[in-house]
Amino acid sequence: MNQKRDYSAWMPLAIAISVIVGIFVGFFMPNPFTKFNSDKERKINTVLSLIEQEYVDDSINTSDLIESAIPAILAKLDPHSSYLSAKDLIEAEEELEGQFSGIGVSFQLSNDTIVVIEVIPGGPSDKAGLIAGDRIVSIGDEPCTGNTTDANKVKEKLRGAKGTKVKVGIVREGLKDPLSFIITRGDVPVNSVDAYYMIDKTTGYVKITQFGRNTYNEFVNALNSLKNQGAKRFMIDLRGNGGGYLEVAIVMANEFLPNDRLIVSTKGRNRRDEATAYSNGQGQFQDEEMVVLIYEFSASASEIFAGAIQDNDRGLIVGCRSFGKGLVQKQFGLPDKSAVRLTIARYYTPSGRCIQKPYQNGELAYQKDILDRYSNGEIYNKDSIKIDKSKIFSTTTGRKVYGGGGIIPDLFVPRDTTEYSPYYQQVAALGLIQEYSLSYVTSHRAQLSKMKDYKELLRNLPANDLIINDFVRFAANKNVPARWQYIRQSQDLITSLIKAFIARDIFGQSAFYPIFNRCDNTIDAAIKALNKHQAAFPIKNI
Repeated sequence: MNQKRDYSAWMPLAIAISVIVGIFVGFFMPNPFTKFNSDKERKINTVLSLIEQEYVDDSINTSDLIESAIPAILAKLDPHSSYLSAKDLIEAEEELEGQFSGIGVSFQLSNDTIVVIEVIPGGPSDKAGLIAGDRIVSIGDEPCTGNTTDANKVKEKLRGAKGTKVKVGIVREGLKDPLSFIITRGDVPVNSVDAYYMIDKTTGYVKITQFGRNTYNEFVNALNSLKNQGAKRFMIDLRGNGGGYLEVAIVMANEFLPNDRLIVSTKGRNRRDEATAYSNGQGQFQDEEMVVLIYEFSASASEIFAGAIQDNDRGLIVGCRSFGKGLVQKQFGLPDKSAVRLTIARYYTPSGRCIQKPYQNGELAYQKDILDRYSNGEIYNKDSIKIDKSKIFSTTTGRKVYGGGGIIPDLFVPRDTTEYSPYYQQVAALGLIQEYSLSYVTSHRAQLSKMKDYKELLRNLPANDLIINDFVRFAANKNVPARWQYIRQSQDLITSLIKAFIARDIFGQSAFYPIFNRCDNTIDAAIKALNKHQAAFPIKNI
């Protein structure tokens, strides 16, 4: 598996499956206890037996002890080896597999009430007759309003096995009496391409939230759609993308790379965990200029994709240093349908660097690393980035890149917090921007629903001054007093968010980013670089 292969006859998905099979999400499992010393087994079993038979409190549940002990054991290894209960495993796999079984709505909590913000077209709720703006007041025979409402518990109640039924009570604007619906649960798609649109006449933008089972198809469809709209260059936004399937990142990178370019390699303790993946030259988008946006919460598969593009000088990486996860996990099923995800290899970018950040100082220090980047000024100043100069590598054209702690962008863009006034921070923390947007939509839904797209909606929304004044009155009624010095500082940001949330509530998630991104300095910097052809292949020092 670690030998260079000729993939010219393979389709991209076949490449990844052949290369990564058995590495990342192997669902077969050799007996993990074959190497276990019998004395160690007896020791563990003896302790559990003593607790069951001798411990003073006979209400102790040894199963609960085991559930607590396994994560503690794995935490001693590295930050990414983990344990998933049977319930957690189902939820995690549903997200990555691209669908789950439920009623097909997106909702948010507003004033302790569940408000439907989107009904998935063709889904179970759409067929039953639910509409955006409906308020869910009961599930089954249980009320679900008031300050005890919990979003995760609501999600659990609405999801369920395909074909099962759930009764939902609805309060709808303009109707005096509640409505009752019996909804048959069905497959609900989980999209990982949140939005794609034309930023300008030649630049196509794609926002990817994770690397799931269906992401490759969604991604290629988005790129083709943008190309048909005139896109001659692409902006791939991986900010906040925490990763997913390794093989999906490989086939996506393959779409942009010339033939016979190394995409990623893995090295583990066992020879079976070593592999290399090369491009096959069949990618549809090898000629277009491209930029990839990353920041501190871009991790794992996002870093594989960004690293392959950067090390092959194929595109420009823009933003802040990525998270720094260079460990590969393999999933091992356990007898009770729970699972352990165990780190079995490290991955290396084409230049040979492992971008895993240090974790030897423990879990707390590892997680605190992101906060440290803010406190030491790295998010705001390129010179504050901590670079391990002992780990220098070279791209295909000889540009210096560094290992040991994330992907450092080719073009650093400092975080713009000039509009983050104390007033904005307060209303944002209280969720008042979303709450106001939803109340506006509720009051004007009949009019807004007639708009054909977010562009027409923007043309018909009130002027910014009217929006901000109305919002300030709304926030004052929620015990947030007006402080106009700070309001003026944050006015553009607040009004942009309000418009974006209104568009989302009417047209769905894909309408949010085209509006919100207008205030994004990272996107602005990427556009300027594209206009200067700094993203032309092969990338040179900029």
